[in-house]
Amino acid sequence: MGFQYSFRALSAQKLVSRSLLTVVMLFSLNACAVVPETNKEQQGELFDYAWLKGQARQLAENPYESSRGELPSDLKRLDWDDYQEIQFDKGASLWAEDDSEFRAGMFHLGLGFDSPIQMYELNNGVSTPIPYSSSMFDYGKSEVNGDKLPEDLGFAGFRMQFSTDWQRDVVAFLGASYFRAVGGEMQYGLSARGLAVDTALPKPEEFPIFTHFWLEKPAENSGVVTVYALMDSPSVTGAYRFDMSPGEPFKMKVDSAIYPRKSIERLGVAPMTSMYMIGENDRRTHYDWRAEIHDSDGLAMHTGNGEWIWRPLANPQNLRFNAYSDENPKGFGLMQRDRNFDHYQDDGVFYEKRPSLWIEPIGDWGKGSVQLVEIPTLDETFDNIVAFWNPEQAVEAGQELLYSYNMYWGSFPPVSSPKAQVVDTFTGIGGVIGKKRDYYSKRFVVDFSGGVLGMLGRDAEVKAVIDTSQGNVEIESARPLHSIDGYRVMFDLVPPDETSNPINMRVYLEVNGQPLSETWQYQWNPPLGEERALHNAGHLK
Repeated sequence: MGFQYSFRALSAQKLVSRSLLTVVMLFSLNACAVVPETNKEQQGELFDYAWLKGQARQLAENPYESSRGELPSDLKRLDWDDYQEIQFDKGASLWAEDDSEFRAGMFHLGLGFDSPIQMYELNNGVSTPIPYSSSMFDYGKSEVNGDKLPEDLGFAGFRMQFSTDWQRDVVAFLGASYFRAVGGEMQYGLSARGLAVDTALPKPEEFPIFTHFWLEKPAENSGVVTVYALMDSPSVTGAYRFDMSPGEPFKMKVDSAIYPRKSIERLGVAPMTSMYMIGENDRRTHYDWRAEIHDSDGLAMHTGNGEWIWRPLANPQNLRFNAYSDENPKGFGLMQRDRNFDHYQDDGVFYEKRPSLWIEPIGDWGKGSVQLVEIPTLDETFDNIVAFWNPEQAVEAGQELLYSYNMYWGSFPPVSSPKAQVVDTFTGIGGVIGKKRDYYSKRFVVDFSGGVLGMLGRDAEVKAVIDTSQGNVEIESARPLHSIDGYRVMFDLVPPDETSNPINMRVYLEVNGQPLSETWQYQWNPPLGEERALHNAGHLK
């Protein structure tokens, strides 16, 4: 599988304004920045993570300067198909001539990637530049003449392959601070970012950029590769270290040091970006022939007090923002739980193979919240889901914020609730079949499976605990569903008024007062009163 990087790497820039912004590749190290000491016995410069943190701190103490470049006209005019024609020559891959489990190739500038990213190889603590050359690329049918491009053009990002499969990528960094990785199914899906700044606020979102990368040569026969990155933006700088281990799941250990230039209203740590258009619980955009279209179907959270929460995603009519307060979270992530091809029927992009991404904080992160943003979309090429950790403490200029965490990309997260999990969420109109509806209600169906549900005796009095922020609950039930060795909860919710104000719900199963399942959380915006069709058949009176 060749790497096909969709417009989704750019699309998060439209989260609030909905207008396409060009990814800005930020400027190289300030002229006033400290240059590392030269090792005269080896070519290159000494480098370590402590130096990189110092560089980021010093960069934050100086005014921000952008180095967004003016691309040659041949690169400015490229459309997406043209850009895909420009392919890196794998024979020029970093470490291709070495006994290494990894190889690294570069992305070309063009399309929305219009400022040079500086690339370095790191070997035994010594950094040497990786110079751009048009000879590294095949320009295909793009009509770009590589011989006429500047010799110091620079790169847009990089990608890596692993362990004898030199065709399919396992990780790629391209666009702002975006990156993606694959698990054992070798399928790209959602993206991650280094940092999110002011997402879903009534002002433009800021997109920090990884301006420099240092790719450390792996030890012989090692299954781990390390990459360092310098981040810059008008509001913040940062130093990042990624220790990456391909497999199922693909594991990344991330160390980050963040240095704000100024106060930041909403800082997003370990941000994830995904797509949800149609699913079993939300068929607002039901005009496509496929029943489900999404990279992720839910937000999973393991709270500091040990509760497991499942929040199905949706494609709302208006931007929706939720914050789930916590202290020292144990983990959270955007999951693709539904891995059944029949539910998608897409033999082109294989949504059932898209990886989930689980974030495991290292150390205490203190008080804050996992925040979820859901943006309306009519198109599956638009990433409309964002999730991240937002610290409660105010973010001010001059601080050093240190966050370490593990990221797991794969079919299943490395940890999960020992109790029953939500496996399906369905919604539809409420009421009793065969009887006339005199008022509007919404039917919610939640299926739980796993844990001890399949072991319960026939006399077990399983109860659904249902809480709602407003409205009346009707026709509730919890009954065995033998096809999944689990239980199905059903209930109708009657809105309290004619508005579309959001209603929050929580549901879990219990027996004898003891929880049997994780907690299902959901938010529903009822249609306005005049839009609430009752769908009564003509013979019902």
